[in-house]
Amino acid sequence: MMGKLLQMVENTDEVELGCDEAFDLLDEYVEAEARGDDVARLLPLVKRHLDKCRDCHEEYEALLRIIKAKN
Repeated sequence: MMGKLLQMVENTDEVELGCDEAFDLLDEYVEAEARGDDVARLLPLVKRHLDKCRDCHEEYEALLRIIKAKN
């Protein structure tokens, strides 16, 4: 338990987005990625959140599949 807590603290950035904030920007993030934009540079907080949050990452993957299917 303590080891997991310490790992969470170590992986915490000074500024982070919560799930609601990341979700609000997810469509913009996915559309930019589909265009080939450097989303890590344009929306780094969203990228970091998606790297850490499995639930949001699954939403991202689903939205990306939809966008790619339309093209």
